Amino acid sequence: MNQISVDRAGKDSSSKSVNETVNGSHHFTIRGYSLAKGMGPGKYISSDIFTVGGYDWAIYFYPDGKNIEDSSMYVSVFIALASEGTDVRALFELTMLDQSGKVKHKVHSHFDRALESGPYTLKYRGSMWGYKRFFRRASLETSDYLKDDCLSMHCTVGVVRTRVEGPKNYSVTIPPSDMGQSLKYLLDAELGCDIVFRVGEEAFKGHKLILAARSPVFRAQFFGLIGNPKTDEVEIEDIEPSVFKVSYASVHLF
Repeated sequence: MNQISVDRAGKDSSSKSVNETVNGSHHFTIRGYSLAKGMGPGKYISSDIFTVGGYDWAIYFYPDGKNIEDSSMYVSVFIALASEGTDVRALFELTMLDQSGKVKHKVHSHFDRALESGPYTLKYRGSMWGYKRFFRRASLETSDYLKDDCLSMHCTVGVVRTRVEGPKNYSVTIPPSDMGQSLKYLLDAELGCDIVFRVGEEAFKGHKLILAARSPVFRAQFFGLIGNPKTDEVEIEDIEPSVFKVSYASVHLF
């Protein structure tokens, strides 16, 4: 197929840098919370790996806290980069879900608020963002966030992507011409015919505009100074119908 490339840039050029986030979410449920206690500070339960923005992530829940000095007073929650990456910039949201139906979720979010220092940057695999003192454990265990020994969390990650948009070249695909077949159909079906050639005992119908476009003789005959555009019939002498048919078809069709 033929292609035509159209350059829209003209003499001037422009571009723009677009900064946006690729967002994805993961729901993490911990059943048997009471059995997870006592693991010790720094020990965690991990969610399954989930992928956002081309990187793998995981949620780490520390039932006895991440730091020894907290001495099981707090639970800690972190989102960790679980794949190789360097200076991955992202926004995060951690939500502990209220299971009472009151929709009083505990939310820590980067989204929809001004960021003093911009998105958080994770330097390498294992880098984390979160809270060492996400929730005081004694308060959590008497709250509506814990139901039937089950905790439920929702995590959203927005990986920052930067792309540059410049002038675009548009390609238009031109299909092979089938004009000849289309004109042949019009001729065979006698659609829109406005001229008849009588050759002996036979008659051949045609289209004045097509014949005029293809032949200067017909152009002069139908639309010239001495032509008659109202003519609807032409008598052809001294030629056999079979010979005329071949010549006529070659003129009428591409």
